[in-house]
Amino acid sequence: MLIRWSLALASLVVTAASALAFQPPPGQGEFVPISQLPPGDRLPAAPLLIAAYAFVWVALLVYLWSIWRRLGQVEAEMQALERRSTPKGTAR
Repeated sequence: MLIRWSLALASLVVTAASALAFQPPPGQGEFVPISQLPPGDRLPAAPLLIAAYAFVWVALLVYLWSIWRRLGQVEAEMQALERRSTPKGTAR
């Protein structure tokens, strides 16, 4: 029983120590307007954000284009099937 309590206490100490070790650093003490920041700090991830949006739009357009092509093929197949199934002497 003593071994269980000592293992539980040791795991609690290790968990608490690791939680305290990974605390984020304290924030800024005051507000700094974005106009006073250097250009590199204003929006450093802007190229990645633009690239991500561009990728999503291109992927969406390619997907819609593929659907449009497949729908055209289905319509052509349906027209061919209708022409084959309609007897030549009857009109619609």
